[in-house]
Amino acid sequence: MELNGAQILVKALEEQGVDTIFGYPGGAVLEIFDALRESSIRQILVRHEQGGAHAASGYARALGKVGVCVATSGPGATNLVTGIATAYMDSVPLVFITGQVAKAMVGTDAFQEVDITGITSPITKNNYLVQNVQDLPKIIAEAFYIAKSGRPGPVLIDIPRDVSMAKCQYNPYRNVDIRSYKPTLKGHPTMIKKAVKILGEASSPVICIGGGVINSGCSAEVQEVVELTGAKVVSTLMGLGAYPGNSQTFQGMLGTYGNKAANLAVQSCDCFLALGMRFDDRVVGNPEKFAPEAQIIHIDIDPAEIGKNIPVDVPIVGDLKNVLQDIIKLLKKDHKVRKTINFPNRNIQINEGLNAPWVLRNLQRVAPSNTIVTTDVGQHQMWTAQHYIFNQPRTFISSGGLGTMGYGIPAALGAQLAMPESTVVAITGDGSFQMGMPELGTIAELELPIKIVIFNNNTLGMVRQLQHYYCGQRYSFVDFKKTLDFMMLAKAYGAEGLRIEKEADVTDVFKETFANRKFTIVECPINSRDLVNPIVLAGNGLEEMV
Repeated sequence: MELNGAQILVKALEEQGVDTIFGYPGGAVLEIFDALRESSIRQILVRHEQGGAHAASGYARALGKVGVCVATSGPGATNLVTGIATAYMDSVPLVFITGQVAKAMVGTDAFQEVDITGITSPITKNNYLVQNVQDLPKIIAEAFYIAKSGRPGPVLIDIPRDVSMAKCQYNPYRNVDIRSYKPTLKGHPTMIKKAVKILGEASSPVICIGGGVINSGCSAEVQEVVELTGAKVVSTLMGLGAYPGNSQTFQGMLGTYGNKAANLAVQSCDCFLALGMRFDDRVVGNPEKFAPEAQIIHIDIDPAEIGKNIPVDVPIVGDLKNVLQDIIKLLKKDHKVRKTINFPNRNIQINEGLNAPWVLRNLQRVAPSNTIVTTDVGQHQMWTAQHYIFNQPRTFISSGGLGTMGYGIPAALGAQLAMPESTVVAITGDGSFQMGMPELGTIAELELPIKIVIFNNNTLGMVRQLQHYYCGQRYSFVDFKKTLDFMMLAKAYGAEGLRIEKEADVTDVFKETFANRKFTIVECPINSRDLVNPIVLAGNGLEEMV
């Protein structure tokens, strides 16, 4: 029996185990959405394509599988671009499917035509413009393989409408073999031996966990290496949760807005073991002054990241889980007694009152243990990273590399659909909230019990903070002169609306928030003059950044 291209696409998606698609229909994808009607795949109608991209990202990150988002041609496709770039920077496995005008119309500036493969080429692992309906099964299989293997990332498939309408026999494609794409999974034995020698001789080693630890699923191996070496542990923003945040060995997040203990540990260590991280500027500061006494070992599945920003002494390309297992085997042959390290107090002192750090700590005291936290980008993101303790992988979902406002609410939508039994809390600011608020309609329609906490300071807090440091405290275009009534907005979307008016309200409001499985919006006013304290350490280059 012959199927049209849209039906073949859906069959191929089912072959990949897809159970949920986020999307927004349009003229160039009519056949695709028509075919989805007969499928077992759950369709989530988002309110904006960008929200669909972020929701698919939250779904993928919470569940650890490939997320899928579908949009029409032209503006539908271009509305995905920020979400694609966000996923690319943070190594999130996503497959984006866009409609395109008929092949004969490509290049004619037809209605709602845009060269989306050209636009997204720099921000995808690969993309396809499908030319023949018979190629669809192979392209779908390759796209999923590329998205989830090696360093994960987004892949885009652009399907002209006449390809969706064309018919042929469906032949499943299951054995993907791409000659030009062979990720290295095992580390080089000589490099591994060098790394073990350095680790064994180090007196003050530090292990830094990046997002690659979560992607590789090697948290247990990291903990074993820590036990064998007596190392301190620090984390990038994307690595939070990959190592227990309540462990004595964990010093917190490093970098510009990191914990002082973490940065001091890095600057005084004699061995720095980097696991699945990018050495980005917010972590490193001045590259010439980063970890000046340390021999640096960098393990990453992406060879392009090794040596890109920081010279390393021992480069190891491979899957983290495989490499760490090999390191553990060699470390266990070393029976030397490990030196006991004195771990300093990493806690950041905070003042009681209606400030974000104090409120976040009270939020965590009340929140269920299975809580997943998503954030937008800004001061609230850094306060959350500093003060909320994450003990499990995939419980902290945020935009790191691109720094995308409007990410937190749709990401919470995706995470809640991925993990229906978990409690999902989106922490946001009043500025970011207004970028992500279209998806309140999706949350309300699906009756999801998501909790949204808004830190409302009537300003774009992080931009204001940068103006405080760099513009002589001259503030321009950051203050909202007319603010929203968030409680009325909650009512409009059928959500519970709770407002923290004073310090004494905090515990009771959060107890009420988590007492039921209802969509709830909590507003907490904070002072616009509150700053995220940057960690300024003379000599490491971070004093040049705030």
